[in-house]
Amino acid sequence: MKIIAYTYTEPLLESSPDRDSWGWEVDRVYQDLGKSESSGHARRSQLQQLLTDCQTESVDYLLIRRLEELGDTVEEVSYRLNELEAMGVAIIATEQPYTSENSHLRADLLKLLHEIQRQQHSRRIRQGHARNRLDAAPPPGKPPYGYRRSKDKYVVDRSTSPVVKDFFENFLLYGSLRGSVRYLAKKYGKKISVTTGRRWLTNPVYRGNTAYRNSEIISDTHVPIISKEEAAQVDRLLRRNSRLPPRTASAPRSLAGLVVCSECQSHMTVTRVTQRHQDKEYLYLRPISCPNRPKCRAIPYQDILERTIATVCRDLPLAVAGMNFPQLDAIKNSLGEAIARQQEILEQLPALVETGILDTETAKLRAYKLRTEISALQAKLATLPPVNLRSVAQAVSIPQFWLDLSEAERRFYFREFIRQIEIIRQNQEWDLQVMFIF
Repeated sequence: MKIIAYTYTEPLLESSPDRDSWGWEVDRVYQDLGKSESSGHARRSQLQQLLTDCQTESVDYLLIRRLEELGDTVEEVSYRLNELEAMGVAIIATEQPYTSENSHLRADLLKLLHEIQRQQHSRRIRQGHARNRLDAAPPPGKPPYGYRRSKDKYVVDRSTSPVVKDFFENFLLYGSLRGSVRYLAKKYGKKISVTTGRRWLTNPVYRGNTAYRNSEIISDTHVPIISKEEAAQVDRLLRRNSRLPPRTASAPRSLAGLVVCSECQSHMTVTRVTQRHQDKEYLYLRPISCPNRPKCRAIPYQDILERTIATVCRDLPLAVAGMNFPQLDAIKNSLGEAIARQQEILEQLPALVETGILDTETAKLRAYKLRTEISALQAKLATLPPVNLRSVAQAVSIPQFWLDLSEAERRFYFREFIRQIEIIRQNQEWDLQVMFIF
């Protein structure tokens, strides 16, 4: 008994199946790769070879994934089905309810052909989108706020891009998503939800990159609204805020969300206490959900703030000095070299087309894959700590630096370096331990 298999694959839409994925002992696999030509049709040279071989050799079964792989139209599929079955070849579609040997399934062939027609229409649309990806053209749909669509790329909209730019600058200054959303509504009357604001912060388009539905990203396709350095800082701020309890990222006090009681393991919240007929207020940090009886007592906010500043000034330079910067530099150099190699290959493609080594479409496909690989490497590089961390640590280890900041500015810098502040209670006394992010 001889069993063969046939696959037709569009490289930009899917990958070719593995030879061992059929679940049968297959004697030979015929594979065609989709390749658009000027007529819009695809060549199926291996399918023609299959039909020729079936005329000269006895074949019992042909395995295919879906019937539409046999042609570009319903007429072509129907013709080739009849041609193969006339030669005595039994056809089995592994991903559709069709087996030519079962007569009751053949009665459903008309219904299946209508499904094939719908699938082929969907495939032609996806092929068009894939060709646009090869040219790094924007995906279909409305462009993001701050841009408008030109013929083949996004173009900065001068009337709305300042709003987006100001949103990013506010977030970079204060590190508060909700605060930046409120800032837009107050200054520009532009009301967006917090969810939309988060999408803006993570949208590759504002960084000059184009993202597609298959999660692949191509870098430097149009003019960005924020620089690569600003984008890396935005990502660090988002990662930092994700470690904090909900809503504390925009809390007005710099220690909010950072302090934990070592006795009861509860996060501590800032509370205000006032006296009747007096304007002065007193701030305290108290556990949110202390299970102890009596509960862990509150501690004056200003005392913890001053002790935190003193600890940061003393310990931060030592913590940064203990980091393995040579290893960090080696990782950055390795990623930089990998990006440079991919860029070098990318620059060689036009010459390979001119000499006839590569055809235009193969070169476009190779360029697309190289550009997505470069984007992935650049994303890894952006997640690494900034190279000037040591000099920054020296600058912020001066007590006066912290005292000259507002609470919002202190909140930004605290969360840039501190993961958690733990209050250690000893009878009626207390001390604190600052745990840094690195």
